[in-house]
Amino acid sequence: MADADCTRDERRERIVGECNAVRQALQDLLSEYMSNMGTKDRTPELERAIGHMYRKTKDLRRQLRKAVVDHVSDSFLETNMPLLDLIEAARGGNEKVVRERADIFTKHAEKLVEVANLVCSMSNNEDGVKMVRYAADQIETLCPQVINAALILAARPNSKVAQENMEAYRQAWENQVRILTEAVDDITTIDDFLAVSENHILEDVNKCVLALQEGDALDLRNTAGAIQGRSARVCNVVEAEMDNYEPCIYTKRVLEAVKVLREQVMSKFAQRVDVAVDALSSNSPKDVDENDFIDASRLVYDGVREIRRAVLMNRDEEDLDPEDIEDEQYTLETRSKCKRKQTTLAY
Repeated sequence: MADADCTRDERRERIVGECNAVRQALQDLLSEYMSNMGTKDRTPELERAIGHMYRKTKDLRRQLRKAVVDHVSDSFLETNMPLLDLIEAARGGNEKVVRERADIFTKHAEKLVEVANLVCSMSNNEDGVKMVRYAADQIETLCPQVINAALILAARPNSKVAQENMEAYRQAWENQVRILTEAVDDITTIDDFLAVSENHILEDVNKCVLALQEGDALDLRNTAGAIQGRSARVCNVVEAEMDNYEPCIYTKRVLEAVKVLREQVMSKFAQRVDVAVDALSSNSPKDVDENDFIDASRLVYDGVREIRRAVLMNRDEEDLDPEDIEDEQYTLETRSKCKRKQTTLAY
């Protein structure tokens, strides 16, 4: 996991650090066991060593979970772009370009399946894992069929039958990716997803500001698109999570935070991006109010952070990730409790 291509350097360092901590804890535990051989009762030192081993193992597992969510956050972003690029090439009738785009599309599909399997490896939700694996199998089966439809369209770009065939496969692919995405979300811990998404959006916000300062309109547009995509994913995932609860003050607070991000913050951010890109792309580049753009970008990060804070209000103190507790809002007195709905899933 630490050596995977998409694992960020910071996450890799944390995983390695936790592995070393587990190794040391295990060595200490073995030493205590050796010291207690022939003793009927456990000594306080042995109890402490056992507890320390448990905590270090839990810390390592948390880092591995977050590494998996890193992959989910990156791979399940703009999932339709490789398909749309493939279809665009097919409509142009250039078979060479279609085959090049098909390679990219295939790698994208393989990445979705790989990440889905990684998520399964970290989940103990048996029914959810079955659903993810089934959806991933469907993606693998559908991928070559989509490419074949694109090649047929490239050979006969004016054929109505070929066009309708391509459209049918486009809809089938998008539907299957949606099913896989929802299945993956169902077995991904929302706390991990929100923490990782918040960090990724902060990274992208910094990249956006840097692109503005360097006058790179294309990079600015692409990075802003990633921010918008991640923010939309956060809103969708959190709304789906709130459907699992009976309506209460907790769900109302969370959904209000989602509404603010989606309807107010993101619209303002999109406007600032358009203004900045237009200014940088014009024949005579215009000055952009950098502070105004930074403020709009910061509001996106703050909006996502506020959603995560609202979601965590329903957690018990022992369930909170020590890495994610950074202010006094997460106290037992301010946390709201809300019952989850009783649901039965059928497969």
